Amino acid sequence: MYDTSSLLNQRKFPMIKRKSLTTLQINIGLKCNQQCFHCHVNSSPKRKEKMSNATIKAIKLFLKNNNIESLDITGGAPELHSEFRSLIKYARENDVHVIDRCNLTILEEPGMEYLAQFLADYEVEIIASLPCYELENVDKQRGVGVFEKSIRGLKKLNKVGYGHSNLELPLNLVFNPQGAALPPPQDYLERTYKKELLERHGIKFNKLFTLCNMPINRFGSTLVSKNQLDDYMRMLTGSHREENLRDVMCRSLISVDWQGYVYDCDFNQMLNINLNDAEEKISISDLVGNDIEGDIIAVRDHCYGCTAGQGSSCSGALTA
Repeated sequence: MYDTSSLLNQRKFPMIKRKSLTTLQINIGLKCNQQCFHCHVNSSPKRKEKMSNATIKAIKLFLKNNNIESLDITGGAPELHSEFRSLIKYARENDVHVIDRCNLTILEEPGMEYLAQFLADYEVEIIASLPCYELENVDKQRGVGVFEKSIRGLKKLNKVGYGHSNLELPLNLVFNPQGAALPPPQDYLERTYKKELLERHGIKFNKLFTLCNMPINRFGSTLVSKNQLDDYMRMLTGSHREENLRDVMCRSLISVDWQGYVYDCDFNQMLNINLNDAEEKISISDLVGNDIEGDIIAVRDHCYGCTAGQGSSCSGALTA
């Protein structure tokens, strides 16, 4: 796999500074029951890296001392970590909103029969990847059989109360383009998803988030192998919208890797770009009780993926 990091420092992305920190995003492990083409984390069933119990304790201490509003848990498949449930229980007991970035098929894995009801009991928001409402497109991007498993997973979540008008149990889906293109308008695609999933499968959900594919790791390597990276970057930079800088996710979020090191976002994490472009790595335990508002955020060319067109963030489009 080709490392694109050396190719992503040829343009000058605008300088941005952090606003008030509201969200702590943590990658608690790289093991996943899937191996998706677009995955910027390079997760797979073979990965063994996972967050230690000592780092989990540091995460809990940070939540308690830094007035964090939301804990955004990702992976891999974060549900595979042995401390997944204890972390959620701690966060909810301390009035921290929790997001589980769920791949849906994990609900079908042996030993995960408890999962849907557990998430509902603790009012965990679910953000689940479903790159299309068509079987062929999903299986092409995520593996044969993934679409049917995802549909069964969504039905399980609907059954325990997710995705209905009751916003205490939000179920939000994520769309990624199939290739080197910007996502279509989010509002239009959400209406289409809701119509198709309801009519075909009786499934309900709350929102659809459209995300841009980042030119890093597997997707970036594919662009290089097809000699498409330069064209893709020209499209991103040419579609840059200055107003999207106001709400890019890194301005209110920091990302923590499985080792406990901190980055300005999870894309920077994958590119090994330290928080604030610091020479030395910074641990989450170093930031307990510290205010980082106003710090300069480390940027590179891939950041245009968040500001192109309607914008892209962990919560979908930034502008209409």
